[in-house]
This record gives sequence, C-alpha cells and structure tokens, in this order.
Amino acid sequence: MTTPRTTAELRREIEAEREQLAQAVEHLRGELGVTARLRQKLPLVAGGGLAAGFVLSGGIGATMRYFARRSREL
Repeated sequence: MTTPRTTAELRREIEAEREQLAQAVEHLRGELGVTARLRQKLPLVAGGGLAAGFVLSGGIGATMRYFARRSREL
C-alpha cells in the first residue's frame, strides 16, 4: 500500500517537474536554433523563394514566349 503524500510533497514534485520541463524546452531551443540559422541565410532563402514562385507560376514559359514574340516583330 502506498503512503499518502502531503500537499507540500506534491507541490515540491510538481515544481521539480516544471523545472525539468523548462530545462528540456531550453535545450531543444538551443539544439534547433532554426530562427538564428534562418536569419543568417535570409537573403538566400528569399531569393530561392522568389525563384521557386517564378518557376511555379509559369514564369519561364511566359518569358520565353515574350522574347520569341519580340524577335519576330523586329
């Protein structure tokens, strides 16, 4: 049979669990560091996003058709 725990013991256990959880979260933030890494490479990421958006929207084909049409007119 287990011995009943007092309110003070329960509070100490809960506080210890909270501290362990806070330490684990801080450790994960440090390990991931996604925000810091993204800030360092922001121009590269923005350029890649712009290029991907251009290609996905059909920009290459539209640009080629534009230049082909202009060359025929000259």
